[in-house]
Amino acid sequence: MNKEILTVVDVVSNEKSVSKDIIFEALEAALASATKKRYTDEIDVRVTIDRDSGDHAAFRRWEIVDKIAFAAEIEVDDLNNVILEYPERQIWLTDAIELNPSLVAGEYVEEPLEAAEFGRIAAQTAKQVIVQKVRDAERAQVVEAFRNRIGELVMGVVKRVERGNIFIDLGGNAEAVVLKEHVISRELVRPGDRIRGYLYDVRSEKRGPQVFVSRTSKDLLIELFKLEVPEIGEGLIKILGAARDPGLRAKIAVRSEDARIDPVGACVGMRGSRVQAVSNELGGERVDIILWDENPAQFVINAMSPAEVVSILVDEAVVEDQLSQAIGRNGQNVRLASQLTGWELNVMNESDAESKSEEETQKNQKLFMEMLDVDEEVAVILVQEGFTSVEEVAYVPEQEMLDIEEFDDQLVRELRQRAKDLLLTRAIASEERLGDARPADDLLGMEGMDEDLAYRLAANGIISMEDLADQAVDDLLDVEGLDAERAGALIMTARAPWFEATEATRSEAGDG
Repeated sequence: MNKEILTVVDVVSNEKSVSKDIIFEALEAALASATKKRYTDEIDVRVTIDRDSGDHAAFRRWEIVDKIAFAAEIEVDDLNNVILEYPERQIWLTDAIELNPSLVAGEYVEEPLEAAEFGRIAAQTAKQVIVQKVRDAERAQVVEAFRNRIGELVMGVVKRVERGNIFIDLGGNAEAVVLKEHVISRELVRPGDRIRGYLYDVRSEKRGPQVFVSRTSKDLLIELFKLEVPEIGEGLIKILGAARDPGLRAKIAVRSEDARIDPVGACVGMRGSRVQAVSNELGGERVDIILWDENPAQFVINAMSPAEVVSILVDEAVVEDQLSQAIGRNGQNVRLASQLTGWELNVMNESDAESKSEEETQKNQKLFMEMLDVDEEVAVILVQEGFTSVEEVAYVPEQEMLDIEEFDDQLVRELRQRAKDLLLTRAIASEERLGDARPADDLLGMEGMDEDLAYRLAANGIISMEDLADQAVDDLLDVEGLDAERAGALIMTARAPWFEATEATRSEAGDG
């Protein structure tokens, strides 16, 4: 029997690549369980197996409990009223000390038992325990093997596709999953296909896969280029950003660290071989290679490729003749360019851009003429020099205004003083107007509302949503910072509960 135990340990350890100690522990637990079944009481049994000979011994044991500490824990003052919670497997410390004075609470008192034979029942129990122990050990090994690989590419064979999730065999008993939200839309994947993914998480789970892979992450795009373009791996080319519409289109920004290397050409490869390899791995996703530029405006122009950008205004990329190409299908091109550059891009044709620019110019000129009490000539110069607000006139470094060719020292000082006086007057008037008026919570929390505007409305007697709903657009135009369009939208939002109540009344009437 002892040889049989050692044989079981050797065979299972070799087949499952699990340490022998884990198998021995499983067998000890199985024999302990089989030994317990001989007794009607819920006793505690410990079994030890000699790792060299296979000899095993069983012991019944009692946990040592300190009566005073236990009484305090259950908040009982009279020790005579304290009894053991599990007398079949516990013993008071005072009784244990009579057997061995060196014993302390938390240790065990043991006495030998006749161990169960390693027979059919013990073997079945051992098998169940071993299977679970082996499974746990294998899962722990998977977690340990992949924990330090987060952020890497992994490759495996598709085992199955269930409810939109793709399960991948990575080898070595490791299984990964591409959750539905990380699967490329409309990508056709079949069992047996070899695919790559970006490993973004590894976590211990009692059941199911523990390795989580993405096919939609922009990091997958970056890692694939590192794989296909040796110059990136060598540090000669750097990837400075990426954006994807998974399965459809992507953009990646690159810069060369060596003036002799064309980063775009290197990433494209001979006859497009490198970029095509990446595209094929991503289900035919079209990839634009963008040259990074430290000048943000030039970077935006590059990012809008393949559309030709004529000019850049603040927060706007303006194109001619290629508006549809610049925007892309469903806004795809401009959206990816926005993600890549970090700019909020608004694309329009040249005629629309000129109209918008002229409108903004006229608006700003009128602002300066009214607020600073200057003539049209001064207002035009301010706008041409890039000033768009009274705050800028008041607080930009004085030298910037002195550098304007048409302005002398006296004019600059006068303009700055007028701007500061106006801002001070506004602040005082605002404090006086607001006073102690406080908006109601429903007005503060209303969709489209901000705290500053809510307080300004309250200062005008509009405290709640109900008050706002009673207003007309013209009533709100005197509120600073509120134009007709926004006023109308806020009023309709405030009136929404009215419409809902009316609809509910109609529904009830119809049901009746």
